[in-house]
Amino acid sequence: MLTTSERTPETAVFRKTIDSGDYYLGRIKQGQTLRILDLEGNQAADTLFYNAEDPQERYSAQDTVQAQQAVYLTTGSRLLSNRQRPLLEIVADTCGRHDTLGGACATESNTVRYDLEKRCMHACRDSWMLAIAEQPELGLTKADIGHNINFFMNVPVTPEGGLTFEDGISGAGKYVEMTACMDVLVLLSNCPQLNNPCNGYNPTPVELLVWDH
Repeated sequence: MLTTSERTPETAVFRKTIDSGDYYLGRIKQGQTLRILDLEGNQAADTLFYNAEDPQERYSAQDTVQAQQAVYLTTGSRLLSNRQRPLLEIVADTCGRHDTLGGACATESNTVRYDLEKRCMHACRDSWMLAIAEQPELGLTKADIGHNINFFMNVPVTPEGGLTFEDGISGAGKYVEMTACMDVLVLLSNCPQLNNPCNGYNPTPVELLVWDH
């Protein structure tokens, strides 16, 4: 469902631009609201969420999809953990649909889907591992990398139950906002994928903004 926010960038307590192929790992406090802003349009932001006090509690695609009886996320969606507790709730969304089935690109999937020579292309799972290695004090390890949300990404489900990667439905300036239901860690890779249309074959920056209320 398309909904706008009354929050303005000028009142944000945190702002950071994440270049294409770059990454972010940080903490959002309970009650704070995070906006992911698609600056130029048609970009995919592969994102994982964790309970900041116990990272073994993490975003669960299965529990989230089952609870809301919908495979896409938008305003009103609660992002549930593997303990079936809400991590965040989407409170505004000007894109209208976000994928929680397609997963993240990796060197292995680049090889299987595209070509052996694509293996060494940068991938979201590599970005997550770099972020984790740079902030070991947050307590995340490779074992904590699970199924993610692809904000702004268009992954239609076929009548046969398969998935396809299609041109994005987001545009420049579109955003999604989530209010944290507990202190959470946000692990985001601004997807560098060049082999399918999820980024329009042209990865671009996103911006993160945080408000206290």
